[in-house]
Amino acid sequence: MPKTEIARLADLAGRVGEELAVSDWLEVSQERIMQFAEATGDHQWIHTDPARAAKESPYGGTIAHGYLTLSLLAKFAQDSVKAGDVRMGVNYGLNRVRFTAPVRAGKSVRARFKLAAFETIPGGAQVTWAATVEIDGSDKPACIAEMVSRWYV
Repeated sequence: MPKTEIARLADLAGRVGEELAVSDWLEVSQERIMQFAEATGDHQWIHTDPARAAKESPYGGTIAHGYLTLSLLAKFAQDSVKAGDVRMGVNYGLNRVRFTAPVRAGKSVRARFKLAAFETIPGGAQVTWAATVEIDGSDKPACIAEMVSRWYV
């Protein structure tokens, strides 16, 4: 999908309530899951042991960490939305997060971003996104989150 380009940060103010971007699909490989486990120290077998997960997991195989799915939102947002005059953006937090369906290893996910709120702050704006992480071939999303970012011009 092409990146949504906004000429000026201030132009977002009138777009609250609109879906502004959809990311490209990204495969959540077992290798990515293992890298996340190594980085976070979360080696729970349902994520890292394909043989055991195939036998014992209700999902029939390994699944991505919920926090891995959540952390992909930063990549998806950066790849999908750009405001021309923004020099820096920082994650400010999350208001709500729900992991509504597991992401099986090898499945692809993407994110949809709806602008939920826009608030002017000194030097920029606080932007709140209603983000939904979709799983390719599934009617149920993997994650629904309200992300808060601060963008500075």
